[in-house]
Amino acid sequence: MVAAQTQMECEEDKAATLSPDTPIQTSEPLPDTNLVNGERQETATDPASPTTNDCDENASDSSCRTLHVGPVLPLEEGRADTEAKVQEREDGESPLELEQLDQHHEIKETNEQKLHKIANELLLTERAYVSRLDLLDQVFYCKLLEEANRGSFPAEMVNKIFSNISSINAFHSKFLLPELEKRMQEWETTPRIGDILQKLAPFLKMYGEYVKGFDNAMELVKNMTERIPQFKSIIEEIQKQKICGSLTLQHHMLEPVQRIPRYEMLLKDYLRKLPPGSPDWNDAKKSLEIISTAASHSNSAIRKMENLKKLLEIYEMLGEEEDIVNPSNELIKEGQILKLAARNTSAQERYLFLFNNMLLYCVPRFSLVGSKFTVRTRVGIDGMKIVETHNEEYPHTFQVSGKERTLELQASSEQDKEEWIKALQETIDAFHQRHETFRNAIAKDNDIHSEVSTAELGKRAPRWIRDNEVTMCMKCKESFNALTRRRHHCRACGHVVCWKCSDYKAQLEYDGGKLSKVCKDCYQIISGFTDSEEKKRKGILEIESAEVSGNSVVCSFLQYMEKSKPWQKAWCVIPKQDPLVLYMYGAPQDVRAQATIPLLGYIVDDMLRSADLPHSFKLTQSKSVHSFAADSEELKQKWLKIILLAVTGETPDGPGKHPATLDDDPEPKRKSEC
Repeated sequence: MVAAQTQMECEEDKAATLSPDTPIQTSEPLPDTNLVNGERQETATDPASPTTNDCDENASDSSCRTLHVGPVLPLEEGRADTEAKVQEREDGESPLELEQLDQHHEIKETNEQKLHKIANELLLTERAYVSRLDLLDQVFYCKLLEEANRGSFPAEMVNKIFSNISSINAFHSKFLLPELEKRMQEWETTPRIGDILQKLAPFLKMYGEYVKGFDNAMELVKNMTERIPQFKSIIEEIQKQKICGSLTLQHHMLEPVQRIPRYEMLLKDYLRKLPPGSPDWNDAKKSLEIISTAASHSNSAIRKMENLKKLLEIYEMLGEEEDIVNPSNELIKEGQILKLAARNTSAQERYLFLFNNMLLYCVPRFSLVGSKFTVRTRVGIDGMKIVETHNEEYPHTFQVSGKERTLELQASSEQDKEEWIKALQETIDAFHQRHETFRNAIAKDNDIHSEVSTAELGKRAPRWIRDNEVTMCMKCKESFNALTRRRHHCRACGHVVCWKCSDYKAQLEYDGGKLSKVCKDCYQIISGFTDSEEKKRKGILEIESAEVSGNSVVCSFLQYMEKSKPWQKAWCVIPKQDPLVLYMYGAPQDVRAQATIPLLGYIVDDMLRSADLPHSFKLTQSKSVHSFAADSEELKQKWLKIILLAVTGETPDGPGKHPATLDDDPEPKRKSEC
């Protein structure tokens, strides 16, 4: 029996001995080299691994192996161990102990192979990742920057979209990838990767800047694609290329955010297979600690990206009519509900979208493709109350009471009702907690820094709240973003507010009586306007042009041109009630202004150039250039007299006396004049 068992084991050893043309069979599947996210497929030969051509023709040479298989114990050594164990059995060793030794040998061999596979997977994915970074940096970024330098759109916006992608690309292509390539070529003598990652992992902190600006970058891409044809054209042209793999710019921009968690996952797997006593253990452990910190930020950005995708889906379901695509909006819950009519208590099918700051109450509408809804009411979370109601005819009912509307709703079951009540109440509590923290922070700041009192508003310069101290408007509480809701400072109280809440001007004593931008609260205190008076003042755009012109500082037809657009005729008015703003109408009888130009801070240029129309002048501020041309030199000078005062914040002297109004013209008015 002993001889028979010995013969069987010898046959197994022979089967394990490979010829140069036979790949080693392992218990673990080879890593899938067909990479996801549109990455190229890696086939053929791994340059980091020896091929059969490098092997000795001797079939028993254990260094001969095929692609992706890690170094195994030399088979001659394994055979010697087996023969020694057989001899021990013949000397009285128990069969059970010998079997345990065989299993231990197999596990050790398999772990070494697994470590090589993990390292090889890291190399393969790193190659594909570098090609994607090159696509973002050298193709998308460079092409868009070229077009921006031609003046099609601001280069600053392109830089904000791609952040520090060039630095990230340089790090991976010039440092990390070459190090991994070299190590995999030396794997047989140096089977470790922890030392490389431990040395280079601190540089992954540069991802913090990219991840931090990722939300704004996504929003900028969306807005610029919608509003700037040249930007959209370049993006679509690049996306058609084979290198893009039929994926969008946004998809490729997400890859740097996803890469750090990928490192974390591979390194955790590597550590699980690595014996604690391995020389690579400490380096790999330190690397994981550094990478895990960076990965937490990336995971947060990924969650935000998924939330943004969901918001886009809902935006389309609502007919692209509701402005909900904002990184500050978070979907909490959605689902069907029944609404009880107030008159006949009949139940009507409705659909709810609950966000962290509002509840959208929607009506289903017919659609051949997908679910579509029309928003009936938007109920704000601020001031919302939830009341559980009891109706014998209609069970599972509850009431949502908000400032905008009160709804009596019926859930499909008691469990569904409890889930809705819980979600709504938790959202209300979280909303109040956020704003309570916000108010406390402001109060604390006011305690530390003396705030201008109500009596001193406009008389003493305030301390400006720093931009980075707030994330939302200190008046309406709407979150700031880089494009549509930027930060502005009230010159009276120093608070950071959005453009809607700072669309007011008041004379400030501490600034020599100049008209300055202030928030609504300060405007009402300084000017003494009530809410009703303010509504009348703000409604000037809705008043007919003729009515505004009859109460203006100056008004007439002017030729107008913006940037490279063609000249067009416009009815221009500077009202007495708003003497620092130029209103432009299409015609004298229009009921609404087409555009306005706040004149404060503009530079007036009346130097004629060969390409200019006669009697023309320009208003410039930063990159904004507005060109005007009058019918006569006299009319031009009258406009310049008023505008030169307005750009410095001054108004015509004396109530009702406006030296530059066209009424002062003793000559009969031409048709082109007021």
